[in-house]
Amino acid sequence: MQPHERIIVALDVPALPEAERLAGLLAGKVGLFKVGLELVGAAGPEAVRRLAAAGHRVFWDAKLHDIPNTVAGGAAAVGRAGATMFTVHSLGGRTMIAAAREAVEAFSPRPLVLAVTLLTSMNEQTLAEVGIAGPVGERVPALARLAQEAGADGVIASPHEVRAVRAACGSGFLIVTPGVRPSGEAAGDQRRVATPAEALAAGADYLVIGRPITRAANPAAAAAAIGQEMAQA
Repeated sequence: MQPHERIIVALDVPALPEAERLAGLLAGKVGLFKVGLELVGAAGPEAVRRLAAAGHRVFWDAKLHDIPNTVAGGAAAVGRAGATMFTVHSLGGRTMIAAAREAVEAFSPRPLVLAVTLLTSMNEQTLAEVGIAGPVGERVPALARLAQEAGADGVIASPHEVRAVRAACGSGFLIVTPGVRPSGEAAGDQRRVATPAEALAAGADYLVIGRPITRAANPAAAAAAIGQEMAQA
């Protein structure tokens, strides 16, 4: 892939017309567009269908986490909408992840199943609050290995855990990395962050970047600058 094709732009906007406007501005300048809770809450699955129908590759950040049968139904809906990849929560367990993978096998091309390990807003304190023992650096690769064994194509992991995930899961396993901020950008509400160069050097395949691009005065120029930073990494 070219460096810019590794960029996934997070379309965390409150309305579909704004998402379509941004996607039009950035078409050919980035690899995929992430549709998450905010946009689906405003426009429903139609947001994914419309963007996919326009020729954009869509990462539906569905974060499916329920009983296996329900997750299978949700995964099938993802496939029908035309998403390129989607997320489930690794904390849902082996059987749930396997159900998601099985539910999309019949689609061509098959949507890639990515398991969220731990959210980039979490640290040891928040893990303790929800009763998960052990440091983040140990839990993330363990959850990634579980997801791989259950049939996931890759995981979502912060830049700080990429090396450990790569060591645990090997070179053929996709790592999609949120919490990426270009040099000089504030971390915002995320705690485990890194620059694009740092994330790529650690072994990430795709970088999820939202506000530094979507809230820039010139989103296309911002994406190009990040792509250049990645090319120099």
